[in-house]
Amino acid sequence: MQINRCCLALIFAATAASAQEKDQDWSAYLGDKTSSHYSAAAQITPENVTKLTEVWTYHSGGAAQIQCNPLVIGGVLYGTSPDFELFAVDAATGEKKWSFDPKSVGMPKGGVNRGLVYWPGEKEEEARLFFANDCFLHAIDPQTGKRISSFGKEGSLNLKDGLGPNAGGLYLAANTPGVIFKDLLIMGMRLGEGPAPAAPGPIRAFNVRTGELVWRFNTIPLPGEPGYETWPPEAHKSVGGANVWTGFALDEARGMVFCPTGSAAFDFWGGDRLGKNLFANCLIALDAATGKYRWHFQFVHHDLWDRDLPAPPNLVTVKQDGKSIDAVAQVTKSGHVFVFERETGKPLFPIEEKPVLPSDLQGESAWPTQPLPLKPAPFARQVLDESQVTDVSPEARAAVMSRLAQVRKHAPFTPPSEQGTIIFPGFDGGAEWGGAAADADGILYVNANEMPWILTMVPAKTEGGAAPASGEAIFAQICAACHGADRKGNPAQNVPSLVDIGARLKKPDVHAVLKTGKNVMPSFAFLTDAQRAKVVDYLFGEVAPAANDAGHKEEPGSGGLAAVPYSTTGYNRWLDPQGYPAVKPPWGTLNAIDLNTGERKWSVPLGEYPELTAKGIPQTGTENYGGPVITAGGLIFIAASRDEHLRAFDRKTGKELWKTKLPAGGYATPATYTVKGRQYVVVACGGGKMGTKSGDSYVAFALPE
Repeated sequence: MQINRCCLALIFAATAASAQEKDQDWSAYLGDKTSSHYSAAAQITPENVTKLTEVWTYHSGGAAQIQCNPLVIGGVLYGTSPDFELFAVDAATGEKKWSFDPKSVGMPKGGVNRGLVYWPGEKEEEARLFFANDCFLHAIDPQTGKRISSFGKEGSLNLKDGLGPNAGGLYLAANTPGVIFKDLLIMGMRLGEGPAPAAPGPIRAFNVRTGELVWRFNTIPLPGEPGYETWPPEAHKSVGGANVWTGFALDEARGMVFCPTGSAAFDFWGGDRLGKNLFANCLIALDAATGKYRWHFQFVHHDLWDRDLPAPPNLVTVKQDGKSIDAVAQVTKSGHVFVFERETGKPLFPIEEKPVLPSDLQGESAWPTQPLPLKPAPFARQVLDESQVTDVSPEARAAVMSRLAQVRKHAPFTPPSEQGTIIFPGFDGGAEWGGAAADADGILYVNANEMPWILTMVPAKTEGGAAPASGEAIFAQICAACHGADRKGNPAQNVPSLVDIGARLKKPDVHAVLKTGKNVMPSFAFLTDAQRAKVVDYLFGEVAPAANDAGHKEEPGSGGLAAVPYSTTGYNRWLDPQGYPAVKPPWGTLNAIDLNTGERKWSVPLGEYPELTAKGIPQTGTENYGGPVITAGGLIFIAASRDEHLRAFDRKTGKELWKTKLPAGGYATPATYTVKGRQYVVVACGGGKMGTKSGDSYVAFALPE
């Protein structure tokens, strides 16, 4: 009998060991459908992380950016290239298995891609990957890389279908993956945000087998739908945006999907959409099976600051008054965390509606209050005044102080102005699209930017209140926000200069790009051929042809351009003369926030400028893009920083334990997984942001065998 007991003990021990050694996949965008960024992999620990070494590199080809958080399923890694190709490689070696190029099947390519969706199917042969690029959603066989012809039309869906008669000429791209609930794929999309017309942004669910539309929730309500009264009558016919571009979080047990929406277009002037503007800038809880409304919370009323919700929310369980509460936490660009009871939407910490300043722009009426949580405290500074002006050098401080005297005095939610309005935290956060990580103890880990920007509104060049007519006026309305009124571009945003464009391109080429878009540049197909020709003539320094020139004869209507009274001088970071942020450091941080109590556990700089460190300036942190990954081994892995490093931090203390230089900036959320018991950490190294070099590699690290 004693022998049998010993045998039984050995069996239990072996079973436990086997469970611990079971390979850990990274099977959903950001780790799982709750957006946890968490892995149960525990082989790499604070004690051995310094032994990490590069084990493989895969060059995916192309040159632009990679923002993809790859999937790893059954020992295969699926990712996307800067050239918008989908690929599969062996997750242990980086050896290529297959690739899919949309151009090979006659489909366009463009935008960015941040991840993929995997559906295992009820049968193994049903499994499929969903890959979105440009305005198309493709269903791909994960074994072969071929399209699954039974889905949509020959394996692809045009996501513009069903959005209205004018959607075909408007910008739409699905840059962030949706989420699977049973046999539904719930999808969002990225839309235009400027003075040019924008498509509406409904949340939609498609059948994973056929591509058939199953349900739709209108984020800009139609007559008779809840929220319609928060817009001017018939606003749904002309206003776009209010879209989910960041991804979703799913509570499968409750059948609830949580949907963070962006602002309505135009981002910075809303005279044509006066009102609170539901369901823009909201976290919306829907029934995942039907799209039926459950609850919502609006974070910004009548947004004038491009305060889109920047990332999917995190589903967490917290403890308050001795009770466990299933909650949902949403980070914001303003550097706040809002925490709600998941079932009802009840806030778990007090939220106050605070008075804010009115607008002085023509036709505008800013909402008089905005909601701010009393807890947790902001994880980024909220006010830029003289006390916060940079002190990295006397020259830098003097230059910034001079500019500070010229713009509007800063306070949260100061409306856009012709004088110049400080946006701080900036247009990219606070929290950014990389999102936050959450663990089972209710601790949230989020990286933050502390970069100020300056927004300056300029009167649009319209004629008698009509849409702009000249090439210069059309450029000012639809192009200057990115390329600048001076056409010099924005290297920090990877936006090229258009000065002397004739030395690089021919007029037909520029005309074609305006019509189709390219990479992250949207299509302006809503313009008439004559309007596009006027813009091209302006860029090439030519006087517009006479009105009777048949080649430039104006077509009826305005081509979709609205008579918006303002444009902007562009998205401009506020930097000192040496190119550093205009505020005192830190310029980028990594933070741990206890959602049980609302207290911050720790905050540390993320990233470094070595040349400043060499001068004796404490580590400053840098602007950063891409989120953290946390592991059962007690670590946080994050790249994101402008200095092109991958780092590991201790989850408990925030102490930096290890870092390594990457071939290009890792502006993507890493993934971690195990294959045959060995844990790997992989990150896409695409660079191409903040003026840093571009790359095409995925780099994987592991402990020595």
